[in-house]
Amino acid sequence: MDNLPNITPSAFEAPDTDCLLPRLETRPPRILLLYGSLRERSYSRFLTQEAERLLQAFGAETRIYDPGGLPLPDDAPQTHPKVVELRELSAWSEGQVWCSPERHGAMTAVMKAQIDWIPLSIGAVRPTQGKTLALMQVSGGSQSFNAVNQLRVLGRWMRMITIPNQSSVAKAYEQFDEAGRMLSSPYYDRVVDVMEELIKFTLLTRNVSSYLTNRYSERKEEAEKLSARVKLGAI
Repeated sequence: MDNLPNITPSAFEAPDTDCLLPRLETRPPRILLLYGSLRERSYSRFLTQEAERLLQAFGAETRIYDPGGLPLPDDAPQTHPKVVELRELSAWSEGQVWCSPERHGAMTAVMKAQIDWIPLSIGAVRPTQGKTLALMQVSGGSQSFNAVNQLRVLGRWMRMITIPNQSSVAKAYEQFDEAGRMLSSPYYDRVVDVMEELIKFTLLTRNVSSYLTNRYSERKEEAEKLSARVKLGAI
């Protein structure tokens, strides 16, 4: 440590491989699914429901949040029932799926409002830190990745473990039958891939996420606070 004069030794920890070994559990992983459209025939909802069926087949416990009635961010108190429901589901989950239509080259306001209502921190609790995340989008035209790219930025901002794979369904109106079930296609196969990968990452990380997201800068900050309290006590 002599050649690292800017390091606080008490906060510096070398990674411990033993801490990275997940504890095996038989409990199903808990996955929350969010979609970004309020239309009666919503392809993002159809795709989300298809993803839920796959996740359940992979052994997950799932919840789909209905964004209908959710107020705009800051247009209602945090005690609004739809806000409370969303935050409780986010806290309950170990992994999440975000699925948005692409509108005007971006995710929808419905999708963004849900994410904005889940804060980066509530007191000392970070509601999304260390949770896994899978991203999907539907498009009315040719295939695009604008919405999933934006969602990936938000996932990183929310300190989530965003899996590498993702799904973008082009001309979504051609990919679902009248009942809202997704047709067999390479797009469907990609959705299967994404949900399989999400489950694998969730099983791998859910019991070590707190260690994976334990940061030197935050340990240093806590050490400085403790030192300040000790000095005050001595005075």
